[in-house]
Amino acid sequence: MTPSSSANSLQGAPAIVRASALKTSLRVEPLTCTIGAEIGNVDLGAASRDASLMEEIRRLLLKHRVIFFRDQDITRAEHVAFARHFGELEEHPVAGSDPDHPGLVRIYKSPDTPNDRYENAWHTDATWREKPPFGCVLHCVECPPVGGDTVWANMVEAYAHLPEEIKTKIADLRARHSIEASFGAAMPIEKRLALRAQFPDAEHPVVRTHPETGEKVLFVNAFTTHFTNYHTPANVRFGQDANPGANLLLNYLVSQANVPEFQVRFRWTKNTVAFWDNRSTQHYAVMDYPPCHRKMERAGIMGEATF
Repeated sequence: MTPSSSANSLQGAPAIVRASALKTSLRVEPLTCTIGAEIGNVDLGAASRDASLMEEIRRLLLKHRVIFFRDQDITRAEHVAFARHFGELEEHPVAGSDPDHPGLVRIYKSPDTPNDRYENAWHTDATWREKPPFGCVLHCVECPPVGGDTVWANMVEAYAHLPEEIKTKIADLRARHSIEASFGAAMPIEKRLALRAQFPDAEHPVVRTHPETGEKVLFVNAFTTHFTNYHTPANVRFGQDANPGANLLLNYLVSQANVPEFQVRFRWTKNTVAFWDNRSTQHYAVMDYPPCHRKMERAGIMGEATF
């Protein structure tokens, strides 16, 4: 074969691309203008062994707040390995963990399971901790054919769109977050008080700063019980201004997650994985699927103290 014919044959041949290059050519499809993206062309089971790929996934997480990966037939060990790339996993004091994979919580719903009232409320995971989670990785093991969606809200946008007078009013406010008043509420009093003793109420700024991006985040949710420093001369003239005034303001702030412009609603399919930044989002698991089953497995990643 002459040099020229050899060159021509090479031009017509398919390009040879390294497997690692294919693996790192992520496909990104934003789901809304505000929050959420589907990420394609990636195998999460192998992803944690590729440092550059994991850094790209982290960048996409910070940009889109919640990212979704479909068709991920991963094992529990692979699920845990992927999540652990971003930090140590937390144990949940009420839900418990898979005995063979500490930190992996099985959230299994069936017609025989009572409604536990925790998922279908706007919340940021475990803000009753002094150091709330960095994020969570949720794997759909089984889902109903219709229903069972999850909705996420961008709480950076929620803060940014507040009226300026509200931003001024809440700039230095702090609030309590309680496991006793949420997970503990339906427990017998002795068990509830023991839970509070193990996990005392945490206090966080109403507007936290995202530790990686520096963004301001509206940081109140279903676990928030009350402001701790509202009762000041600037806010309270008479007793009527105290608790009623504070409660009205807190309810107004918590309701900001309800705004559709800040949201993405995601329809699950089997073996889809969602990874969200717990520091800048809230989520709501829509419980509209009885009598079907819904089986999810969640790895919560430890976070840092708020500021």
